Amino acid sequence: MAIPVLDHTGAQDGGPAVPVPAVTYALIALNVLVFLLGPAAGLNPLYGTGPARVCAEQRYEQRWGAIPAELLDHRPLTADRIEQPQGGAGCPPAPTPGKTPALSVLSSLFVHAGWLHLLGNMLFLYVFGAGVEERLGRSRFLLFYLVAGAVATYGYALAESHSADSTRVLIGASGAIAAVLGGYLRLYPRARVTTLVPVLLFLPLRFPAWLVLGLWFALQWWSVRSGGTGVAYLVHVIGFTVGFAFTWAAHHRPRRLG
Repeated sequence: MAIPVLDHTGAQDGGPAVPVPAVTYALIALNVLVFLLGPAAGLNPLYGTGPARVCAEQRYEQRWGAIPAELLDHRPLTADRIEQPQGGAGCPPAPTPGKTPALSVLSSLFVHAGWLHLLGNMLFLYVFGAGVEERLGRSRFLLFYLVAGAVATYGYALAESHSADSTRVLIGASGAIAAVLGGYLRLYPRARVTTLVPVLLFLPLRFPAWLVLGLWFALQWWSVRSGGTGVAYLVHVIGFTVGFAFTWAAHHRPRRLG
């Protein structure tokens, strides 16, 4: 899969100086900090090692992640209704009586399952977040990010309300970051994006944003239709659509870039 690593909408291509994307950088820093302090990173001795850490990670995700059935019922699930995750044998789900499901749509945006999950999301936020933040402004970009992430999560909960996924934990910033991608496509469709293509190891090539992000969205939609497991691709589709629609309404004319 091609990996975008740099966009070309700012001063690095001889354009005018742009403000530092403080909100984008702060979101990246907060995601990394939460991950390092949590059990998935394996660096915090408070969560133990081996099977103890696996159980701690499972309970952590149940406490801070979003579970569709909880969002729709407005109350935490009992332990017997929580889906047993893969690899969690010997570590039964535990109840979370103090959990507020409505807040979990936000807390879940800062919880990641592993290093690849975290780094992949943060790379996309780094590449595409700055341009969207520049056009929306810092305060509006932060609100856009959080609200779009929450809408994507609730949309997924509604779509999966009668499926087995309704009792599985949903974590990660993918819904909010997908909204950033949708917003970027609307605002900078002609911008060039340096992308690593897996040909002769990884060859850096520049492609227009409409091609890179259009193919990304098509892949997510195809994954939803094909019933891919392990990743909530529908969250990506909903987030991307919300982000594109919002920026379409907020900015009627996309910026023209060569």
